[in-house]
Amino acid sequence: MRSIDSKAAEKILWNIDCAEQTNDPRLFKKLTGDIWEFRTKYKNLQYRLLAFWDKTQPEDTLVPATHGIIKKIDKMPSKEIEKANEIRKQYLLQKRSSHGAKK
Repeated sequence: MRSIDSKAAEKILWNIDCAEQTNDPRLFKKLTGDIWEFRTKYKNLQYRLLAFWDKTQPEDTLVPATHGIIKKIDKMPSKEIEKANEIRKQYLLQKRSSHGAKK
């Protein structure tokens, strides 16, 4: 977020706040079984955060973002989805191992 235009970053954060309040398909789009894209358009640039749902805690659902890109083509590049899946796997492995250590 630090490397993009500050106004674009503000709009992304604004859209995240909006997404917490409503289920707007213009903001979130499912890409695969586990990976979603969070969408923001600012000054004709398509900002995308790839994310997944973490429902491992019954009282809380987290939506970690794996990484972001400025999308230049209509279709999401498969290498970005693969990267998001790998980050998701590592996140869940680390979470399981840290919870196992606390028991």
